[in-house]
Amino acid sequence: MFKTIAIGCDHAAVEYKEKLRAYLQEQGYTVLNMGTDTTDACDYPIYANKVCDKVTSKEADCGILICGTGIGMSMAANKHKGIRAAVCGDLKSSEFTRLHNDANVLCMGARIISYELCEQITKKFLETDFMGGKHKVRIDMFED
Repeated sequence: MFKTIAIGCDHAAVEYKEKLRAYLQEQGYTVLNMGTDTTDACDYPIYANKVCDKVTSKEADCGILICGTGIGMSMAANKHKGIRAAVCGDLKSSEFTRLHNDANVLCMGARIISYELCEQITKKFLETDFMGGKHKVRIDMFED
């Protein structure tokens, strides 16, 4: 299961990232802060790349990316071989992206969901195991 999490954000989500980082550390996770740490305008692909590099190098078990909508971060993250990033705005999506898609990067939008929901989605993502079986066959199809 996940123990080490790389987390990153853009300027739109610094507050969410910091609160979520503290929450995850309280829950016993090791959290690698990949930035940004200010609300100065920045380019989200830089932080998506930093998080994905930690996941693909196995320095982190999974990643969390937060921007205004989660969409840009997910698009940048999914350019990396071995990354399966999903934007989640509800608990069911968070559960099923792990169960069926073995997502290893969770993306969320600070301008879309409340911080409380962000925390709940993260908890569900981290606690849900991949089912494998026929879903593994499907994952292998797009990983190759």
